[in-house]
Amino acid sequence: MGQLLALDALLDARQVWQGRGASLPGSTQSTGWPALDAALPIGGWPEHALTEILLPADGIGELQLVLPTLARLTQAARSVMVIAPPYLPYAPGWEARGVVMAWVDIVQADERDVLWAAEQCLRSGSCAAVLAWPLQADDRALRRLQVAADTGKALAFVFRDHRHAVQASPAALRLELESEPSLRVQVRKCRGGHPPARAVPLAAGWS
Repeated sequence: MGQLLALDALLDARQVWQGRGASLPGSTQSTGWPALDAALPIGGWPEHALTEILLPADGIGELQLVLPTLARLTQAARSVMVIAPPYLPYAPGWEARGVVMAWVDIVQADERDVLWAAEQCLRSGSCAAVLAWPLQADDRALRRLQVAADTGKALAFVFRDHRHAVQASPAALRLELESEPSLRVQVRKCRGGHPPARAVPLAAGWS
């Protein structure tokens, strides 16, 4: 039997080549939540990419997660598309959080058209962010949104029931929102590194 050598000794003696993964550049798209930015390897939303947000139920406060981003984008006169939300956004509440509603368009679409509408908006290059609530979306449909977001240089956010967590997803970032004992987010998948082990609380407010 050949002699067993410690891997560290081989590396120190440069007898084994050690590859290094290319580091991803940091994000310029802060989530607006300092604790969440700190937990994500690139420090914010993945740019020109799809973020999937899994929910135990609609209306638990999931829009709180993206409102800082929508406020920042619309204050810079950039368009945001909101497609098939389960509840009509309360404009005065959004405005109180800094969102300029003149730059927000709400699209009411049939379930069969939600993914199509989101893809067209993302590909157009005229939207800074697109939010969509499809009831059904397979891996192929989500991959099309990922490609469309990259093509149109936009942020894509898809809100889905947490039962889909068992399915593989091509999203660059996958978050699961938890409402108990308080609002917090669990990072299930993230580009550029390993997801943090602990959930990130969102009770402290945004920056």
